[in-house]
Amino acid sequence: MAVTIKDVAKRANVAASTVSRVIANSSKISPGTARRVREAIKELDYNPNYHARSLVKNTTNTIGIVMPRSAQSTFQNPFFPEVIRGITSEIHDKDIGLYLSTGQTEDEIYNEVVKMVVESRVDGIILLYSQENDRIMPFLLEKNFPFVLIGRPSKQLNQISYVNNDNVKAGGMLTEYLLLLNHKKIGFIGGNENSMVTKDHLEGYVNALAKRSVPFREEYVVYREEIKEGGQEAAIELMSLSSPPTAIIAADDMMAFGVLRMIQDMNKKVPDDVSIVSFNNFMLSELSAPPLTTVDIHIFDLGARAAESLVNLMHSGNKDIQHTIVPHHLVKRDSCTVWD
Repeated sequence: MAVTIKDVAKRANVAASTVSRVIANSSKISPGTARRVREAIKELDYNPNYHARSLVKNTTNTIGIVMPRSAQSTFQNPFFPEVIRGITSEIHDKDIGLYLSTGQTEDEIYNEVVKMVVESRVDGIILLYSQENDRIMPFLLEKNFPFVLIGRPSKQLNQISYVNNDNVKAGGMLTEYLLLLNHKKIGFIGGNENSMVTKDHLEGYVNALAKRSVPFREEYVVYREEIKEGGQEAAIELMSLSSPPTAIIAADDMMAFGVLRMIQDMNKKVPDDVSIVSFNNFMLSELSAPPLTTVDIHIFDLGARAAESLVNLMHSGNKDIQHTIVPHHLVKRDSCTVWD
């Protein structure tokens, strides 16, 4: 016969309502009573009915994860599984589940977020991307619904909790590194042109060129989907220029793998003929040939801090707005060299 909350209450010599408050981590219960109740729960191997509790409290114990459109290509990029791993590491002991969006277009994603909120499917939302003219964040702000952005909002910064890297600084750092290696013709491959992280990386790139009085060349900037095939397409475009770049900055490592492969298919050597650098420091970056120089943005920490911030928002009645900057650092490997 299943153990009930009344059995726990009897073993701990308290009321059933006290057991419920202990399970809910109420601060109104004394430490001694809470300890006695938890010991009884453990001795009786009692499993609380969290679904029933959620109905009573009008909560779901679930948070929504909103991903970029086209989940199929998204999951080709290790960034998203790793950031979700960081999120789950923070919530696994809080009995909180995940609800993943599956929209294939911007309209589908927006409509799914509306359903999450209006139909009370989740208690909060983590957005895994940010872009200009976004409709989701204004909707969530209007509904006063708890959400955290991984990235930088394009506006209303003070009203939105976000976890981000200093992507302007990171973009500038990679460009400066190549300039110090005597490269003057540096290509830039961005992801989605409307993405805030792409805009920030590009700003850092442009600033670093200007600081060194190196002319900005518009033909050296291209945008592609952040998968291996996107990198291959971008490499073809850049290397077919009459004066191709001697170094390339790619939006992330998956794209850089595509660039590396295409450069090699052109019978050119990396880094002797073309240097390549990128962002994210995926596990495979160290195993590529040659190993890839990249910026480690601590993806796992981005996810964990976003989950922590969202839980704080949900507990504070959506009032604890936080801005968290996760550090980054350059990982130097063998994909770039001094240009003679």
